[in-house]
Amino acid sequence: MRDIFKVKTNPAATGENVIAGTCYRISVLTEGLIRLEYRKDGCFEDRPTQMAWNRDFKPAGYRLIKTEDGIEIITKRVHIIYNEQEFSRHGLSIQVLGNLSAYHSIWHYSEDIHDLKGTARTLDEVDGKTELESGVLSRFGYSVIDDSRSMILTEDGWVEARKGEGDDLYFFGYGHDYLDCLKDFYYLTGRTPMLPRFALGNWWSRYYKYTEESYLALMDRFEQEAIPFTVAVIDMDWHLVDVDPKYGSGWTGYTWNREFFPDPERFLQTLHRRGMRTTLNVHPADGVQAYEEMYEDMAKDLGVDWEHEDPVCFNITDPDFLEAYFQYLHHPYEKMGVDFWWIDWQQGGNSRIPGLDPLWMLNHYHFLDSGRDGKRPMTFSRYAGPGSHRYPVGFSGDTITTWDSLEFQPYFTANASNIGYGWWSHDIGGHMRGYKDDEMEARWTQFGVFSPIMRLHSSCSEFNGKEPWRFKKETEAVMGDFLRLRHRLMPYLYTMNFRASCMAEPLIMPMYYKHPEAAEAYEVANQYYFGSEMIVAPVTAPRIGQINEAKVRVWIPEGTCIDFFNHMVYEGGRVMELYRPLEAIPVLVKAGGVIPMTDDIGAAEVTANPETLRIRIFGGADGAFTLYEDDNETCNYEQGVCVTTDMKFDWEGEKQSFTIASAVGAVELIPEKRNYILEFAAVTDAECSVTLNGGETACRKSYDADSRTLTLEINQVSTAKTLVVRFETSMKLSENPVEKLVFDFLNQAEIEFEIKEMLFRRIREGKSLKVFLSELQAMEIDGEIKGALVEILTA
Repeated sequence: MRDIFKVKTNPAATGENVIAGTCYRISVLTEGLIRLEYRKDGCFEDRPTQMAWNRDFKPAGYRLIKTEDGIEIITKRVHIIYNEQEFSRHGLSIQVLGNLSAYHSIWHYSEDIHDLKGTARTLDEVDGKTELESGVLSRFGYSVIDDSRSMILTEDGWVEARKGEGDDLYFFGYGHDYLDCLKDFYYLTGRTPMLPRFALGNWWSRYYKYTEESYLALMDRFEQEAIPFTVAVIDMDWHLVDVDPKYGSGWTGYTWNREFFPDPERFLQTLHRRGMRTTLNVHPADGVQAYEEMYEDMAKDLGVDWEHEDPVCFNITDPDFLEAYFQYLHHPYEKMGVDFWWIDWQQGGNSRIPGLDPLWMLNHYHFLDSGRDGKRPMTFSRYAGPGSHRYPVGFSGDTITTWDSLEFQPYFTANASNIGYGWWSHDIGGHMRGYKDDEMEARWTQFGVFSPIMRLHSSCSEFNGKEPWRFKKETEAVMGDFLRLRHRLMPYLYTMNFRASCMAEPLIMPMYYKHPEAAEAYEVANQYYFGSEMIVAPVTAPRIGQINEAKVRVWIPEGTCIDFFNHMVYEGGRVMELYRPLEAIPVLVKAGGVIPMTDDIGAAEVTANPETLRIRIFGGADGAFTLYEDDNETCNYEQGVCVTTDMKFDWEGEKQSFTIASAVGAVELIPEKRNYILEFAAVTDAECSVTLNGGETACRKSYDADSRTLTLEINQVSTAKTLVVRFETSMKLSENPVEKLVFDFLNQAEIEFEIKEMLFRRIREGKSLKVFLSELQAMEIDGEIKGALVEILTA
């Protein structure tokens, strides 16, 4: 096996952490992570498995007590009671300490686990919900992963089955310290690698018979419409599919269809010159048939009778096949310009080695092989069990195009973080069947922009394209605006990419990660943190009749939050129903939040470190943000080759200020000078001055009363110097323009004029909120009109 397949692991537990008997071994990996092994032959496994790569945690504090009945092990987090016999329900139990529950804090061996669930292998043909596999987090404080049937990784880079029978369990007993649990899970299984920058942009994907001419013409149209994409996904019709039936269905293929793509290298390089990266879809299960261009060479290499056209059967359990698979089928196309592969495995988990899942093998070896030339490795494939986060990006499969499918996806995506799987890519807009619904397409696009990977996709139906201009004008506008927003968010997204890899914080996290003791955090399944600064609650249902707005039930944590789009200020600590027109969804930023963005949205520009940063700073509290940058495409970040820029917002101090510190690290990776556009959102106007390393510097200041935004433009700022904005007069958090918001809502609502006039007149009378709300409650008008007004009045 090539050296690239020999992964670096640290599989042996620290000696001080191990308690062993003749047939059992308990490794106290941390105070909350316990490995439990039982083997009648006493032969325990210290090599890495498909899931567990690193068991060399630092020495953990614990007490070992020997009793007449066996042993007890006590850490700060758990209390283990074990009779030193074969594992059984009555002989092995673990209690999670910390007064979590009077009834549910003790696990007995073999009991069902009631955890918060993780994710699923695929959403293929799912219309709405599907069952999820287990994760490592639970409101009861513990979960268990059974690794007993996992394959062993050998020193030469291959895998082998375990010998003999026995238990190999991992008990996660972290109570409600969810992020601590996830951090240790990532160490045990290997961290999530950073994605190359291009992966965070928009992906264009469609199962369709494109030609080189038609595909490039489509890219031209997107450019004319200022709709940006960084990834070109070419589905299976890049290869020959209409083949002689004696060779099979044509579903698997590796020979370019030169009727459609007469010069594949020219096509791929043209996309590269546009700043785009490419991936090709492959269904590898049917092997290589005699009509393929590379068949003869590959067959000879593997000893297949090529003269009789015997197929080269797909056999991922054979190392020789694996090497030939890459050498003949993939590497030549990568030299042409294919950047990564879409591995579309749909044939289940059986292989010639019992218990070995071909999908895991494909993910593991494709990912490692893709990094052989020093570039940042990446693949695109389905989930294959715990540890799959090491092989981003995840393809969730062919979903059905319905509101029910959309409604399930935000929960499904956030919940995957419970097993560390943070980079799902969905068929945004739905893949097949279902129905066309313009509003649904707009809402799905909005969710896609605030999901890990934004990939529009659809089936080969002539009626199912996702080009924005195929929809009504209002939907077209929303899709375009949000696709552009995705690219504008790139500096923020790329920093979160780093945090996911190096700080064990997935881009998308359920609300209970940061609020584990708040019951409401568990009740808003479709609401999540999007990075460190934002809370997102996608709209997953149609607008409500006459009011032309959709409703979302949102829990706002304690503190102040500000809407990203309209800068409406909300006081937290409550559940609210938020109403949004088609062009917006609830995206709330904590007071003091700092969000770096860019105005350069083209593929070539957005995949480079920007020369202009548009930084939106939300008033109401102190805040800070550390912008992370690197070379965007190699693994040098693993050696710390990067640049960080600290930003600090001082709202509470005697004199308000915003500081952008000088860049630190490999500064040659970023522009020597940058333009800054600083947008202070949801604030009142104020006077300010700007200094650069203590010396006054020029800036252009403006204030927009409608959006309550103070904007400063400062050009050609050395990134080696510290920029400070000092406010001579204090900004205040702006008050919501209630009268204007009410007018705008009533103006667009399709209701009786008398009701509009009556409600607006009552608002302008200036009665106390208490009085008006009591009157509103008594009015005989539609409840959704009341709901929308209550949001505006009580935010």
